[in-house]
Amino acid sequence: MKEKIVRSTSGIPVLLGLIAAFIAAAAALIWAAEAGSPPVAIASVLLAIVVLVACAGFYMVEPNQAAVLSLFGEYVGTVHTDGLRWNNPFYSTRKVSLRVRNFESGKLKVNELEGSPIEIAAVIVWKVVDSAEAVYNVDDYESYVHIQSEAAIRSMAGSYPYDQHEEGTISLRSHPAEISVHLKEQLDERLATAGVDVVEARISHLAYAPEIAGAMLQRQQANAVVAARTRIVFGAVSMVEMALAELKKSGIIDLDEERRAAMVSNLLVVLCSDRAVQPVVNTGTLHT
Repeated sequence: MKEKIVRSTSGIPVLLGLIAAFIAAAAALIWAAEAGSPPVAIASVLLAIVVLVACAGFYMVEPNQAAVLSLFGEYVGTVHTDGLRWNNPFYSTRKVSLRVRNFESGKLKVNELEGSPIEIAAVIVWKVVDSAEAVYNVDDYESYVHIQSEAAIRSMAGSYPYDQHEEGTISLRSHPAEISVHLKEQLDERLATAGVDVVEARISHLAYAPEIAGAMLQRQQANAVVAARTRIVFGAVSMVEMALAELKKSGIIDLDEERRAAMVSNLLVVLCSDRAVQPVVNTGTLHT
């Protein structure tokens, strides 16, 4: 079922014509009653009935709205022209909003790729682009959008880990742009049959489930400490290498292997310690 555009008549001229016809029918009926002319009276009554039936063909179309027309259950077409419109009075009319709409899903509890339970919610921005598909392909397109959106969020959340544990891995927390693109693609695939286009989809809430939040926080803190220590050690080793190279280059002191090892050990302790180091002053000779 695809949308097809049909023409409609502006309602103002038709309304004025029907008002004039009704006035003429009323005047003719009065004249027929005074003159005693049954044929004119019958014609006047029939004209008034036609006018009243024709009034059922009026409908209003607002901006960014479509009117889906059907005749005895058969789809006729869609009118996009806004204002007061008029068509066959036997047409059935259903209004469909084409405006951009959005909603935030509830907090869903799902398992991410590694099996940890998380809470996730998303904001979905959508609009109807094919009124015929929205009306005839699904029973209730608004409910369909909500249910399919939750299903897409669950499917997407189970495809990625919550956090990035390896370089180059896409995770829910570290790659919001990539996750939004994937979520939008899944929604477009699910909602295309309902004539709905997803304008934007993004995560609005993401957290570990309460029962594991404390343990996961400790894990994140441990990962942060390991990463910081790794960086500190790398920097300390570079500084020790630079210090030894400068001492050798300037010829200030000539260190044997034992004293070089002791100096390296002391420098690494000073540079890698997480507390202030207390200096020890050697007042003896170089060899004591």
